Amino acid sequence: MTINIQIDYSKFQVYTEYNTENFNLPLILSIPHSGQFFPEEFLKVTNRSIEELRSNEDLLVDELLSPLFNQNITAIKLNTARAFLDVNRDKIELDENMFDDYPSDLMIYENSRCRSGYGLIHRVTADGQAIYKAPLKFSEVQKRISNVYEVYHARLNELILKCVDKFGFCLLLDCHSMPSKICSIMQDDSDIDICIGDLFEQSCPVQISSLLEQNIKAKGYSVYKNLPYSGAYTTFHYCQPRKKIYTLQLEINRSLYANEIKLNHNSNFTKIQKDIVSSILETLKNIDF
Repeated sequence: MTINIQIDYSKFQVYTEYNTENFNLPLILSIPHSGQFFPEEFLKVTNRSIEELRSNEDLLVDELLSPLFNQNITAIKLNTARAFLDVNRDKIELDENMFDDYPSDLMIYENSRCRSGYGLIHRVTADGQAIYKAPLKFSEVQKRISNVYEVYHARLNELILKCVDKFGFCLLLDCHSMPSKICSIMQDDSDIDICIGDLFEQSCPVQISSLLEQNIKAKGYSVYKNLPYSGAYTTFHYCQPRKKIYTLQLEINRSLYANEIKLNHNSNFTKIQKDIVSSILETLKNIDF
């Protein structure tokens, strides 16, 4: 048995964008993993419930950062669910075992994320349960790339170039959340509240990442740089320091602001939202580009 999905991509609103007509500040927020749109055709070929599939998403990150949209900050959010397609991966981060007709001559980058089931096309949910009932046709991943992945990244690239054209520089903040479980595993003596990834000081001047770190720490949070994440595809792909295009990956411990089981806000959501938003704005005001 092989899964051959026929998805109507005309129903997709791939992304939602904010404040993209007139850049007021040299900052772009990328929010790639908070989408909750699942194609009906996809849901028919999965073993998992929507709640199980949503365990792969960056829970409520778009809502957490939404006050920045009212501060004239430019942002782009993928609407499609992460379990369907992960745009924070390279197009060749694929697990060939997921397909019954994977081209033998096609180059892949089967790294640890792919082997764990979290490549471009997720194989498993956050708790390791198989997403698909059978192998996929390789043509399906190609359709997802052309109809979702390339659409999102083409627009993100346009926004970056537009920002650079206006200000001479751009800071791209790639916004994510991380499960509290991985934070506990990585750090035994205390939880990691916030992780700032700058590819070990390669994706932007250290003054920028350190300033954001200091502003968040000043509000009482435990902040680590490049632990447990130093940055993934977006952080690596778009950073061009010589052209003054800088990138940072921001990871927020979900347990700070949400119930990870019920997938909703906890009582601290408003406070965490205020602290994160103000830290970003304070950093932006004091960056000397």
